[in-house]
Order: sequence, then structure tokens, then C-alpha cells
Amino acid sequence: MGKSKRNSPKPDSNRAQRLAERRAVQQQAAQVVTRPFAGLAAECDLVALREFVPSATATLKLASGVAAERPVTLATVLPGAVSALVRAGDEPTGFVGAQTQFQSAHPGADLAAAVLWTQSADPGDSLSAAADSEGAGPALTEVIDPGASLDLTVHQNFNWWVPEGVTPDPQVAATIEQANQAIMPSDRLELGGDVVGAAWWVDAGEKAHLRWVRPEDEDALMLALARVHAVGGLHLGEGSRFAGSFRTHGLLVPVFDLDRERHASEWIAPAQEFGARLAQALATDTPLTSDERRSRDGLRSRQVTLR
Repeated sequence: MGKSKRNSPKPDSNRAQRLAERRAVQQQAAQVVTRPFAGLAAECDLVALREFVPSATATLKLASGVAAERPVTLATVLPGAVSALVRAGDEPTGFVGAQTQFQSAHPGADLAAAVLWTQSADPGDSLSAAADSEGAGPALTEVIDPGASLDLTVHQNFNWWVPEGVTPDPQVAATIEQANQAIMPSDRLELGGDVVGAAWWVDAGEKAHLRWVRPEDEDALMLALARVHAVGGLHLGEGSRFAGSFRTHGLLVPVFDLDRERHASEWIAPAQEFGARLAQALATDTPLTSDERRSRDGLRSRQVTLR
């Protein structure tokens, strides 16, 4: 008598349900865009705004193929964590959020859809979720200028949620006050020159941190960090310590703990020096030494993945 095939579970059985759930998870994972902001000069800052910057805004430069009806401001987070809104006024302005309550597996498509929505929505309207979460609409590189960087304004509060000269109602005022009390002082280090990526400082209370979103291939950057670490150069000078790294949206983000008694601007020169050391290591293509391999393994063990 032939044996029954375990690969053909009975319909409606527990095993069939588990297999269906596993396939659904695998299909969802396959749909996730690993590097949703690739191809944009602002990629590193977009990742930072989406993941950890508390309060910042920047006017977006739209692509030449977009019929721009009104200006669009990119913000870290909007009231209610909506995807977009149109602020009324003499000149209605669109706002799109990087950190939203409802997110799909296509962050770039979500943002593109939100930007396009602002061009036709009525003043006062808001968008809870991006209209095109399946990535079927225009790519983000077709909606915002791929060669434009972000001219960022970093805020230490959320008072910009209300237009200047407007008195918010008590409920809105209370919400803003609550958000302001929770915010952590932050700043973007303007490193200039040939230093790449987006380096963001934050005062987290007991200590400060520098999170440096880098645009390089993850593996190449990890090897470069290992080379720098092996010769004792993985730091930003006195008062700093390499804390580890995390992966998000296809990029690697080295993190340094910093002396919070020092102002953010005091870390610009040390960061520039570290950037030069890292660039030199990135340009090296010789095989890793035994010390460098040990450094690489140690750095990988302290790496976490956010998305």
C-alpha cells in the first residue's frame, strides 16, 4: 500500500493553515523593497527622517515631469501621524510625513503617492494612509528630483504644526505640548567637503549619540569599519565610543556614544577626521588581516536590523 504524501495536507486542516500562513509571510517578505530610497541624492537623510529624527522639515523639489500645483514640505511626523495634509492659506501648502501611522512594504511608493495626493487635495484635507501601497504608481525618483538634496530645518519642538499667527484650540495645544515634552534635542552635522552620508546628533538624556547613515554597500562598509577598528581608529576622539551599528532600508548606520556636555558642533571636526579614515579604508581592496577579520566578526555581533 502506498504511503500518503505529507506534502498534500487535507484542506482546512491545521497543517494546511500553517503552510498557507508561511506562504503568506514569504510572499510579503518578497514584496518588501530593501532599499526604497535608492537613486535619490537625499537617500541618507530620508532614511534618518523616517527612522529616528524627531522634528525636521524640508521643502521638496519635485521632478520635472510632475505638474506642481503647490509647494510640498516633507516633515518627520505630522499631527496624528497622517501620511499627508494640505494646509489652507493664501497659498495652500502640501505636507507629507516620513513617520506615519500606516505604512506598507513600499515606503518609497507611499511617499510618492502622498506627494501626488497633495497636488489635488482640497485645503484642510488629510490623508491617513498612502493611496498606492502596492507600488503600482510612479517611482519616487519620478516624483521628486532625484538629484536634489534636502535643505533641512531642524526643529527642537513641534510648534510648526500650527501656522504662524494661528492660535490652536486647547486640544491641539495640549497635543503639541505633550509632544514637545517628549522631544530629544537633535541636530544634523554639516560636515561638508567629500564626507558622505547623513550624520545626526541627538541628546538622549544620560548620553548623546551620533547616528551616521551611510550610502555605501553594507558589506563594503562593514569591511571598512573593521579595518579602521583594527588600528584603533573607530571613534570620534576623546569623549566618544563606538556603540555598534544597525541596518535599515538597505543601509548601515554606525552609532557612537558621545559626551553630552559637548555641543553638537564640537563633533564636526572629529567626524570629518573619522570620515577621512573611513574613506581611506573603503578604498583599500587588500584581503583582511587576521586582526581585521576578528574586528569584522566583533562588529557584526553588535549589529541589529530595524527594517
